[in-house]
Amino acid sequence: MNSIESKKSLGLSGEIKVPGDKSISHRALIIGSMVNGKIKIKNLLESEDVIATANALKQLDVKINKVTQNEWEVFGNGIGCLEGSNPLLDMGNSGTGVRLLMGLVAGSDVEATFTGDKSLSKRPMERVIKPLIMNGASIQNENNNTLPIKIKGNRIPLPIKYHSPVASAQVKSAIFLAGLSSLGKTTVIEPSLSRDHTERLLKYLGAEVITNQLPDLSWEIILQGMPELKPLDIRVPSDPSSAAFPIVTAIITPNSEVLVKNVCINKLRIGLYETLIEMGANIKFLNEREIDGENIADISAKSSSLIGTNVPKSRAPSMIDEYPILAVAASIANGVTIMEGVQELRYKETDRIKAMAEGLTSMGIQTQNTEDSLTIYGKGTSSLIEGGVYIHSMLDHRIAMSFLCLGLISKKPIIVNDTDTISSSFPNFFDEMNKIGANLNYI
Repeated sequence: MNSIESKKSLGLSGEIKVPGDKSISHRALIIGSMVNGKIKIKNLLESEDVIATANALKQLDVKINKVTQNEWEVFGNGIGCLEGSNPLLDMGNSGTGVRLLMGLVAGSDVEATFTGDKSLSKRPMERVIKPLIMNGASIQNENNNTLPIKIKGNRIPLPIKYHSPVASAQVKSAIFLAGLSSLGKTTVIEPSLSRDHTERLLKYLGAEVITNQLPDLSWEIILQGMPELKPLDIRVPSDPSSAAFPIVTAIITPNSEVLVKNVCINKLRIGLYETLIEMGANIKFLNEREIDGENIADISAKSSSLIGTNVPKSRAPSMIDEYPILAVAASIANGVTIMEGVQELRYKETDRIKAMAEGLTSMGIQTQNTEDSLTIYGKGTSSLIEGGVYIHSMLDHRIAMSFLCLGLISKKPIIVNDTDTISSSFPNFFDEMNKIGANLNYI
C-alpha cells in the first residue's frame, strides 16, 4: 500500500479533469444490461469499484467491452434475462455495486453469491435484503446481514410498496432494479428524497417513473414494471463528489482559482456546493445544460474566506459523501460548523465521523461528535493549521483525499497511508492535483 506526503502549496490554478460520476457509471452499466440491444457509454469512471460491477455483469452473461479510450459498449439482454451458474461475484470495496446488483439478481431467474473485501464485508446489507425478500427473492446469509450473501432471484418479482426507514439511493435503486421485472407497480416511500440517478436514467431510456411528495413531506416514487428500455447511448458527466476535492482545496488555498468542466449538478447532489456558498465560498456554475437526463455545468472556484455554518439534517442525502471534505473547509472557517443528520457516515467504508474527528484533533483542531452529528471549531485561517501528522486512511478513499487536501495548506506536511484506495473513485487524483499546483509525493 502506498503512502502520500502532502506539502504546502503556493496556490492551485487551471482546469482540472475529474473522472466520470461513480453513481451514474454503476447505473449506466447495470441498467444498460437490461435494454434490448447495444448501447455505448462515454466517460465511464474506470475505477476499481465500477470495474468490479462490469466484471460481475460479465459473469452474469452480459457482454461488455471497452471500445476506445473514452467509450464502452454494453449488449443488453433485456429485463430479467441474466444467466450464469451461481457465479461468485467479488465486488471489492463497492457498496453501490453490490447493493444495486443484488436488486438486479433478485429480479432475474438466476442465482449468485456476493462477496467483497474486508471493508465491504463489514457493511450492513439488511436494508437491501428485507425489501428484496418481499419481492420474492430467496436469500441465504449466515453472517448477520453482511457479505457473503447468496441470492436466488425471482423471474417475475412481486410488485411491492416499501416504506424505507432511511433516504437511501442504494436501497431505492435495488428495489427498482428488481421491480423492473414485475408485472405491476413498485413503490418506494422514503422520508426525504435521495439521489435520483436511477429514476432519471430509467426515464431517459423509456421507463415510466412518477415522483410525488406526500402530505407528511415524505416522498413516493412509483415505477411501472416491464418497460421496454430503449438502447440509447449514455454520456456520464463528471462526478461532483470527486470535483469537491479540487474545488474545496482552491477555496481554502491562497492564490487559487480552478475550473472543473461537465460536472453533474443534479439538485440532489449539490448540497456541499450550497453549503460552501452559504459559508462565503466564491463558486460559480457556468454553461448550465441538460445531457441524457442529468443537469450539467462547469464549476469555477476561487480562494475565499469562509464563515462557520449549521448544515441542516435535511441536506444530508444530497451531500452524504462530501462531509469529510467539508470538515476540511470548516477547519479554516471563522466560527463553528455543525453538521447534523450524518449518522449514515458511520456505515461507509469506515466510520467517517470518527476518522475525521480523530484526524483533525491530532492536528489541534477542536471537534465534537455524537452518533448523528459532527462539529468543527474553525481556526479562522489556513495559517493556523499545523499539520505534521500521520493519518491512517482506514482504507477509505474520501478520508485519504480529504487529509491530502488539508496538507496543501498546513505548515508541516501530512502523510496519509493506504492511499491505493483512492483509485476506487478518483484514479487520476495524484497526477491531476499536481498538474494544477498541488504538492503531493509518494513516499
